[in-house]
Amino acid sequence: MNKTKTKFNTDAIRAGTIRSEEGEHSEALFLTSSFVFKNAKEAADRFSSAEEGNVYSRFTNPSVKMFEERLAALEGAEKCVATSSGMSAILACFMSLCSTGDHVVISKSIFGTSVQLLNNILSRWGLDVTYVNFTDLDEWSSAIKKNTKLFFVETPSNPLTEICDIKSLAEIAHGSNIKLIVDNCFCTPALQKPILFGADIIIHSATKFIDGQGRCLGGAVLGNKKDMKEVYSFLRSAGPTMSAFNAWVFLKGLETLSLRMNAHSNNALELASWLETQKKVLKVYYPGLKSHPQYDLALKQQSSGGGIVSFEVKGGKKEAWNAINSTKMLSITANLGDVKSTITHPNSTTHSRLTIKERSEVGISDNLIRIAVGLEDIEDIKNDLKFLNK
Repeated sequence: MNKTKTKFNTDAIRAGTIRSEEGEHSEALFLTSSFVFKNAKEAADRFSSAEEGNVYSRFTNPSVKMFEERLAALEGAEKCVATSSGMSAILACFMSLCSTGDHVVISKSIFGTSVQLLNNILSRWGLDVTYVNFTDLDEWSSAIKKNTKLFFVETPSNPLTEICDIKSLAEIAHGSNIKLIVDNCFCTPALQKPILFGADIIIHSATKFIDGQGRCLGGAVLGNKKDMKEVYSFLRSAGPTMSAFNAWVFLKGLETLSLRMNAHSNNALELASWLETQKKVLKVYYPGLKSHPQYDLALKQQSSGGGIVSFEVKGGKKEAWNAINSTKMLSITANLGDVKSTITHPNSTTHSRLTIKERSEVGISDNLIRIAVGLEDIEDIKNDLKFLNK
């Protein structure tokens, strides 16, 4: 008998649930480093993978498994591998799917720390990296070499919320037997499902919107079973593992993900529209605005614009810092995805380790500010930014 397919919000609450012999209603938290076997043969079979089951929490834990299965159900992926952070998810993906001498093509508009990982660490192990213009499909095509293994992109991008045409990029990648990796951190599966548009692998920083309250670090890699077996093998040996406690927290976050993402998006759209009318604002970047250059594409791929708004103030770094320092309620921190609105200056924080030239190439100017719009009353958020209209 075929299992009845359930809807997104039902999966967000019930998918992957494991109930112990105690009959608990809420998911149990399995805080244990290791697991006991019935006999020596079972121990041997578990270690050799001849038998499925828990062995050691570096690579098997029921709390983590519940999170993995639930997120996989929401993304429409065959398999999920949970990691200790978003950056460890990226590391695990490249380390498990690439070898020395392989080539990868990367969007220039990725998170600054991802650039550092690729340029300063993975390149030392012989990974050849080419960066291309985020939205120029011809550049992606031209960058392909015989040894190209992966395309990697964030959409929407951080912090300018540029949108990648996932379907078209997937077609280019697959035409040369290349896998497309999409970082879906900004949208989550509540707003966007890249696999439906042809992406092969999804990356998440669960630290952000999946948690939703800025409590724990975590990440995830999702894709088909074959690719995820490679990622899992790396995780089992190298150990960038999600903790059981953090997985349990993320499970609770997934339960309200759709509600929160819709609320973040509603607040963000209203704030972005309001920012366009402020005297000291030069330009606003938000996919839900008709003024966004990829507004039509965003409507096709996303159910709404998401919770990130960036804007340029008139002037330079001094004026941007003055605007940030004038706020009383917004949290001055580089994290995002929290119910509390956060504000940051990307040029001197999240992307500060890029060279001036690199920041200029991706449009991260001295006068750019990024707000991760939270769930406070929108009038209070706007009131905290009243400096922009003086």
